[in-house]
Amino acid sequence: MLIPRRRVLGLLAGTAALVAKSRDTAAQSYPTHSITLVAPFPAGGAIDTVGRLIAERMQESLGQPVVVENVSGASGSVGPGRVARAAGDGYTLSLGTSGTHVLNAATMTLPYDVLKDFEPIALLSTQPLMIVARKDMPAANLKELIAWLQSNPDKATQGTTGLGSTNHLAGVLFQRTTKTRYAFVPYRGTNLAMQDLIAGRIDMIFDLASLSIPHVRAGSIKAYAVMGDNRLAALPDVPTVDEASLPGLYGSVWMGLWASKGTPAFAIDKLNAAVMAALANPSVSKRLIDLGYELFPNEQRTPEALAAFQKREAEKWWPIVKDAGIK
Repeated sequence: MLIPRRRVLGLLAGTAALVAKSRDTAAQSYPTHSITLVAPFPAGGAIDTVGRLIAERMQESLGQPVVVENVSGASGSVGPGRVARAAGDGYTLSLGTSGTHVLNAATMTLPYDVLKDFEPIALLSTQPLMIVARKDMPAANLKELIAWLQSNPDKATQGTTGLGSTNHLAGVLFQRTTKTRYAFVPYRGTNLAMQDLIAGRIDMIFDLASLSIPHVRAGSIKAYAVMGDNRLAALPDVPTVDEASLPGLYGSVWMGLWASKGTPAFAIDKLNAAVMAALANPSVSKRLIDLGYELFPNEQRTPEALAAFQKREAEKWWPIVKDAGIK
């Protein structure tokens, strides 16, 4: 039996209206249950600290719990892998860094594409690395540290979060610049490396300022330089690398937030708004600044800005890693 054309068009229009209404309902109700934020390194580290701080404020805007789950391993590549495999429904998020969402793709064979298998939500913050060492290191400043390393080749150790990680690459550049040689010791997270540094089992770390600051203040480790062009307000007495004899040897870690591929635009918009509200909170921004972080301006916190920023970072670092032969 043939169905009249007018009736077919009516049925199609009705179906389209139902689909549109369903989408509107989903957009208005999202989220309906808790959201998991996957942190790629162990609890207690600098990245985990930022994730928990942001998650706590995001849930105020979203009206549902945002639960931080630490999924560490393989230089921070395991956590993003879990998010890449999750349903694109806005309920599984990836807290990531320049290491996990750019550098790992240059040094490892990943079961996911860092640029294509995630939906960008927002840039969070950036922070310079610091060159810190065990408290009984004989060198009084960076110039003396370099001289000590040069006179003790292959005897020192630097903790990293894995081959090709940001702190490992910073160490490689440091070695090339200073003509020094020492061993790299990989850890599942910088907080674990910090424990060994405090205990004197390794000699130094090129670490996020936020993790180093409390231990420098407590006298548990020594700080030699900030790997940026500005001193930190939280540690104003620590010179920059420019001031301490290594001009231009900069190293930093930026953080962002992504969702699983296919997450609908309405969910991304709500998540981005929750991040913006969290970072606009005076107590959150003050806490991040006190920890040594720098916040991106609002125009750089959009999903589109994160996508463009991540692509530029990949175009910058992937050739460098390849030329260095780091795998």
